[in-house]
Amino acid sequence: MGHHIVFLGPPGAGKGTHARRLGERFRLPHIATGDLLRSSIRNGTTAGKQARTFVESGKLVPDRLIVQMIKERFEHPDVASGFILDGFPRTVEQAEALDEILARDKKQIDLVIDFRASEETLIERLSGRRTCPRCDANYHVRNIPTRREGICDGCGSDLVERQDDRLETVRARLKVYGVETKPLSEYYERRKLLRTVDGNLGIEELQEKLVEYLERNDLA
Repeated sequence: MGHHIVFLGPPGAGKGTHARRLGERFRLPHIATGDLLRSSIRNGTTAGKQARTFVESGKLVPDRLIVQMIKERFEHPDVASGFILDGFPRTVEQAEALDEILARDKKQIDLVIDFRASEETLIERLSGRRTCPRCDANYHVRNIPTRREGICDGCGSDLVERQDDRLETVRARLKVYGVETKPLSEYYERRKLLRTVDGNLGIEELQEKLVEYLERNDLA
């Protein structure tokens, strides 16, 4: 089996936390769409320059630019042995574009892990999440606290609560996710690539299960 992995799941299901940990353990780059968008804009890549105008005007970045950012990221040498994608694809159209990009290098998605969690769990996690605007580290006021309240452990910056993590927007995000990505889960299920995990579990318990699962699937 190859090492080209996609993490699916609603906001707050733990995809980012587990992708970072597994990426370090198995030496696979963790490619998160949000981080990629910010770094592309910061570094002035071709797609990043175009995306900046949408972000600054408060508009959604079009699929074609997100796909272009993924293509640019795949040109980096660290993806030669694979990757863990987090937050992309989000639609069947994006999944088809991803398949086309990989096919050019005779590669394909090998495993899709779908994190399932209750709405109650997701709301609790999202409404307590805090993010570092400088290094993109994520924390949680209860589950992943910082050593000093409100201060990033890594770079010392003040943490912020993202607009889309505020309680009044969380329910709407979850509803949109459910409608948008159900066909995507079915797309990967038809290809026998989809595996589901219980995103309600605590970080350490779920991480242990994921490590065992990936090791059984030849990623050791």
